[in-house]
Amino acid sequence: MLVIVVENVPPRLRGRLAIWLLEVRAGVYVGNVSKRVREMIWRTLDKGIDDGNAVMSWSTNTESGFDFMTLGANRRIPVEMDGIKLVSFLPENGIQDVPS
Repeated sequence: MLVIVVENVPPRLRGRLAIWLLEVRAGVYVGNVSKRVREMIWRTLDKGIDDGNAVMSWSTNTESGFDFMTLGANRRIPVEMDGIKLVSFLPENGIQDVPS
């Protein structure tokens, strides 16, 4: 299972995502794709995100049962602790573009 949530991205990128995934709510895409397709979708997001932001989460064989990556400026940033990926919040004035 793959879930992508986007905010403030160009309409052309939302249209591209809708080719591979189902948009169940505005900016929320779900689907069941292979690793190769997931990586291709991520490259497409990276190229077309402009000033927006995105998070992609997928099922995998880890303690939590999933993994995720983020793109763009957002207060929530991934932090790995003891092999488990968690989410940390930046102060409101500390929003920055943090790659996963």
